[in-house]
Amino acid sequence: MKPQNHRQETVETLLTWGREQLEHGSESPRLDAEILLSYALGINRAAIFADPGKSVTEPYSTHFMGLIAARSDGQPVAQLTGQREFWSLVLKVSADVLVPRPETELLVERALARLPENKQAHVLDLGTGSGAIAIAIATERGDCIITATDISRAALAIATENSGTLVPGRTRFAHSDWFDALVDTTFDLIVSNPPYVATGDTTDREIDFEPAEALYSGADGLNDIRRIIADSPAHLAPGGYLLLEHGLNQAEAVRGLMQDAGFDGTQSFKDLAGIERVTEGRLG
Repeated sequence: MKPQNHRQETVETLLTWGREQLEHGSESPRLDAEILLSYALGINRAAIFADPGKSVTEPYSTHFMGLIAARSDGQPVAQLTGQREFWSLVLKVSADVLVPRPETELLVERALARLPENKQAHVLDLGTGSGAIAIAIATERGDCIITATDISRAALAIATENSGTLVPGRTRFAHSDWFDALVDTTFDLIVSNPPYVATGDTTDREIDFEPAEALYSGADGLNDIRRIIADSPAHLAPGGYLLLEHGLNQAEAVRGLMQDAGFDGTQSFKDLAGIERVTEGRLG
């Protein structure tokens, strides 16, 4: 239902209407409404609170209503606005890439913990998507040489654009199905947020709008993780680290796979929700 007299709506009444429309379809209806209204108006979120009684006329109100309708259908806010903040960086996103999640920042934190400052290291980001992980590492470790790969050329185009905007010249990109294009190349650290959702194992409507190849990985969600772990030793320097993000209840299995592949000191780390989200191992 559209707000009454929508041609004469104000910032406040549109926000209220938007929140009400999203109450049953979003975990953060107020925030989503604020982000989408500020996007529709072409202003930042702080500006929408400066004058809540300000009139909003067409086409702005119509644009906002269309955004709310799409969000109600489950489309991610980041796809609607074309951007997502990650590691305090504003990244371009599209339907061709997985929307970067806050929990993936733990993967960046663990990578930085294994990469001393002011020391050159060769880093590989497998399945880079939007480039979020590689770019975040590049902003923190200026001496590192970073390579990022993806099997999707469309995703690589987004990642390359983000890198050019945020860390120009700091990241190399390669079209590759995991390690296939990286012949005779070794790294000091390999990091990846691979597909890890079990096929058919989701009721999240937002996921339906994201690329399936970046999400699903077989009956137990571990097909791609198995392949990465099995192939990583051939591409790691002695003493190098492999760091993987994974899903709920997968940490024990991932540690076991790493140990079987010859990794030492395998350990898992919890995200802010208390879920073991990242597992790492060192090649002896």
